[in-house]
Amino acid sequence: MTTFDEREKGFERKFANDQELEFRATARRNRLLGEWAAGLMGLENAHDYAQAVVKSDFEQPGDEDVLRKVFKDLTGSGLSVNEGEVRAKMDELLAVAREQVKSGS
Repeated sequence: MTTFDEREKGFERKFANDQELEFRATARRNRLLGEWAAGLMGLENAHDYAQAVVKSDFEQPGDEDVLRKVFKDLTGSGLSVNEGEVRAKMDELLAVAREQVKSGS
């Protein structure tokens, strides 16, 4: 195997690893977002709601399905929030989730 082939394989492994970490961080972000929203809504079983938020991410590619679900649920429970606030919380929690995944917590 040539040096070029070895480098190519190394880049492929790094890309696959990065994709795996990002998937795990996104799933963790969705769980954290669900727990945050459940707290705002005063739900007794935050774990179940957080799981529903994680599952909602599989409806469509991207984050819009998660944003839509959480925003709809928050406004449906009578809370006064806008999409920008939910999106900002998603961004904040993604940074937290990435750090947690990197550190292995």
